[in-house]
Amino acid sequence: MLYIEMIRLWDEAVKAIDIHHWHDALSKLNQITDHNCRTLFVVASAHIALGQVDLAIKALDQVIAKDPCLAVGFLQRAAVHMIANRLEEALSDCIWAQKYMRGNPVIDYKQLGLRYKMYSWQVLYNTAAVHSKLQQWDKARDILLAASRERGGGRVNLIDKALETVSSREVLAPLLVPEGEVFRPRKQEVEQLMPRDFLGEAKVITSLIPNDDFRGFDPLRPQKPGYYEPKVEEGQDSHYMITKSAYVAKGPGELTVPVGAEVFVYGDEDRDGLAIVIYDGKRGLVPKYLLDARGKKNKGKNKRIELANGIPHPPDLKPPNRPQGPSQPPTGGEMHKECEFLKTKEEKCESESGDCLCSAVESHTHLGWHDELRSFNASATHTTPPMNSNSTRVHTQQAPIVRPVIVKVHYTYTMALKVPLETPFWDLQEKIAQKLGQPATNIRLRYRKHGTTVLTPLDGDDGLDSLEDVAETGRATIWCQTEDPLANRTILYQMVALYDYFAQGPEDLEFSEGDTIDILSEVNEEWLEGHNAGNIGIFPRSFAHRDTDSNNGA
Repeated sequence: MLYIEMIRLWDEAVKAIDIHHWHDALSKLNQITDHNCRTLFVVASAHIALGQVDLAIKALDQVIAKDPCLAVGFLQRAAVHMIANRLEEALSDCIWAQKYMRGNPVIDYKQLGLRYKMYSWQVLYNTAAVHSKLQQWDKARDILLAASRERGGGRVNLIDKALETVSSREVLAPLLVPEGEVFRPRKQEVEQLMPRDFLGEAKVITSLIPNDDFRGFDPLRPQKPGYYEPKVEEGQDSHYMITKSAYVAKGPGELTVPVGAEVFVYGDEDRDGLAIVIYDGKRGLVPKYLLDARGKKNKGKNKRIELANGIPHPPDLKPPNRPQGPSQPPTGGEMHKECEFLKTKEEKCESESGDCLCSAVESHTHLGWHDELRSFNASATHTTPPMNSNSTRVHTQQAPIVRPVIVKVHYTYTMALKVPLETPFWDLQEKIAQKLGQPATNIRLRYRKHGTTVLTPLDGDDGLDSLEDVAETGRATIWCQTEDPLANRTILYQMVALYDYFAQGPEDLEFSEGDTIDILSEVNEEWLEGHNAGNIGIFPRSFAHRDTDSNNGA
């Protein structure tokens, strides 16, 4: 069932309860196929109002099944059980209601939609009512005295009357949630049931049409004067005209209009040569001789007419052709030919004299881009080697290329350093130890081979001499572990941790993936005793891998 449909039926049932139409409310509630504890409480309240005790108990059982901690549900069911003379069940519900009060003197159910405050003294009162029906008068009186010491509104007079009733050996009536007080749906959810107009009513801000009262969406309506004309009486010859020249108001009631303005004219009204017109939403008088028929065109003037709101008409002419830009620079092939030409000329001039080179260069200055080309050639790979005083070319020796590599080191934190690719492992170990503030003899470096999760020692024992064997594309990743020297114990062999292991007890050895573990003894087939980072403990054998290379080193 849709949630919105459930909210609609719930709201209609609550409205029927407000006017005490209990059967109508039950009819709406029975249409709900997916109840929650609050709608079931409304069903129980309707059955109680109709005197259907058994059906009310059944509904309250479903309420508590949906929400086992609903204290008001236990209070209501205790009262109904008492009405049905089920005293043991009523006493049990009072105990559960007191438990789920959780020591609070009051619970306000307003946030859940029930305009009712449940007090702890009300639970005690119903408990005393059950004992009074069991003829246990002394116990009922003691419970009422305890209820009188509880906080809460409206208890003083009710408790005093209950004490008098118990003293006269009369049975107390149970307390129920007041009739008509039921759980209601949230106001925000009820408001969303009604269709809402998020856009609102359209409002005319400005229009070319005088007295335009059109409201709605009409994007295809022609936006030009005359589509909606002002209302006029029958028989009036009213129409639009154009002003031949500008006019400035000179008296009261007159209207200022620009040249070429379209005005709506009331044809049958004429006051001393003045016509009544409407322009830009204003009504006034302008001289009649200034008005001309809208269909006529002024051949002597090509001035565009501005509309009343300042928006010009679209252009009548098509845009001209795109102007031709300046000539394009030479293509790559042409530049290559010119470069070869200049290079040949310069080499020829060098063999003759310095003046010839200058003249050769000057003879080509009419090409505007040759200077840039020569500067490009001077900075390119064809640079002429430097010469000494005897005009002998000096061949410079290139420095050896240093290939750096970025090494990322995983420790208790991650750091990175930049070293040459040919750095030996022992020098790298010294640099990392210096960064970590540890002796170089107390740290061990490992790396991960392709296609495996095992971390291999990086000590050169397997033929690896430098980072060049483990780096890829200028990067290398290394795992670093500190190893404290172990005294008075014999190390059988070493293993590498395949996974992180967190200690489950004080005797366990905790380590991280990639750590080197010194094996001190084999507890059994599944557990080993090891040493790692100054700690000794046991750990599962399956969490580590035996590293034969490290065993040979040990």
